[in-house]
Amino acid sequence: MAIVFKGRVFSVEVDRRRFPNGTEHEVTVVRHSPSVVIIPMRDDGQVILIRQYRASVDQELWEVPAGRVDEGETPEDAVRRECEEEIRLVPKKLERIRGLYPAPGYCNEELIFFRVSDLVSPPPDSPHKPDEDEYIDVQPYSVDAAKAMVRNGQIVDLKTAYALTLI
Repeated sequence: MAIVFKGRVFSVEVDRRRFPNGTEHEVTVVRHSPSVVIIPMRDDGQVILIRQYRASVDQELWEVPAGRVDEGETPEDAVRRECEEEIRLVPKKLERIRGLYPAPGYCNEELIFFRVSDLVSPPPDSPHKPDEDEYIDVQPYSVDAAKAMVRNGQIVDLKTAYALTLI
């Protein structure tokens, strides 16, 4: 195995693998730690969405909060941290729904979906702040309005479109 690129978020490796039929092929794999996808539900039944700039598509996208599970961190800890960083609220209730691989043809990242509720303000001395490259607009929507945003093309992020089916 040769790592041909190593960045802050992911690495790329090239290797030879024996396939189930016995043939051997060169493969290129993007290695990415698991990520959590968060469906934050307010007490009034609204879902919280965020809008942030995504350099890869050079536009602002509406999404549910999400982020990488840091080394040594549990997915549940990542949910709490990401909620606090992105929507400035901390969930008291977490429900792990399931994990999915969004692009297993070239990437090993697993997206772990959580529904969270009973959202409270973080303690004033909390160390969790938005990443310096994140400029996030936080907005609650009714579930029907959020699902309509998928249908009318305002939400184009696949993890968010799927997450909204889980409400």
